[in-house]
Amino acid sequence: MRGLIVKAGRIAAVLALLAAGAGAGGAAAPPAGVRIAAIVSQDALPYEEALAGFRSHMDRQAEGAPAQINVYLLHGDAAGVDAALQSARRDGAQVLLTLGSLATQAAVRQVKDVPIVAGLVLRTADLENAANATGVVLEFPVETELRWLQRLLPGQRNIGVLFNPAENQGRIDLATRAARDIGLSLHARRVETPKDLPAALESLSSRADVLWGVADQVVLNPQTVKPILLFSLHNRIPFVGLSATWVKAGALYALDRDYGDIGRQCAEMAAKILQGTAPRSIAPASPRKVVYSVNMKTARILKLDIQSGLLQGALAVVD
Repeated sequence: MRGLIVKAGRIAAVLALLAAGAGAGGAAAPPAGVRIAAIVSQDALPYEEALAGFRSHMDRQAEGAPAQINVYLLHGDAAGVDAALQSARRDGAQVLLTLGSLATQAAVRQVKDVPIVAGLVLRTADLENAANATGVVLEFPVETELRWLQRLLPGQRNIGVLFNPAENQGRIDLATRAARDIGLSLHARRVETPKDLPAALESLSSRADVLWGVADQVVLNPQTVKPILLFSLHNRIPFVGLSATWVKAGALYALDRDYGDIGRQCAEMAAKILQGTAPRSIAPASPRKVVYSVNMKTARILKLDIQSGLLQGALAVVD
């Protein structure tokens, strides 16, 4: 996530307005007067932006009466999920929009007879076993991440990565093949428990030109931020973070998402479903827009040049 968390009261107020109001954003029109339940996991800016993007697209495409979107805010509390799902059923929701893993996992587990469109979930694993669910996942394809690494750090060919095999073996296998296809070498190190991290980092100190971060609960978490960033600076090996929050902490750069556009992608899927397309026939998608942040203070410490054109195209530059 982008890490731009604002006060819960403000987010709840904005989301409540979105539930009742209008909007503005392109494809097939849904039937008029449909009912949609939006179940929102967290009070955070990405959720606000995704919901706004969803409503914007649905309102623009509406023919006749706009879609009625009832919003249920969970505030990060799993205790509210059952009541939200019951209310959505009582209100006759024809599609469930679930934003975040908390709402999505509960809906996929409990709801089998209403189509689900999910957003702001990390991986397709949250949707794989549900014939009535599709959505937009946060994870970019490994090819996308590696191509951006080549753009931002041309000439750096040895890519180090730390991963927990229980969570990420499949993604690392894909990345190994993708890296080879574009002329990069991936040096992957297994980290099965936190105690494996120091040795895994040290083994990359003379092998890696770049340390690429992949979402991994064992490897990248609040407890590992400091040792990983210190390793990066001490060894002059740039670290590619997961989000703007990591960039602010000292990562050289990170790819991020246009959350409003993710909402619009979800709305396009919902419109197709409302027109009769089966959810199982709509493959889960990655974000179609890539944004990125760069830390120029880190770049100077590591004596790296970032092209001015790339800086101008960045969503944010930390200096």
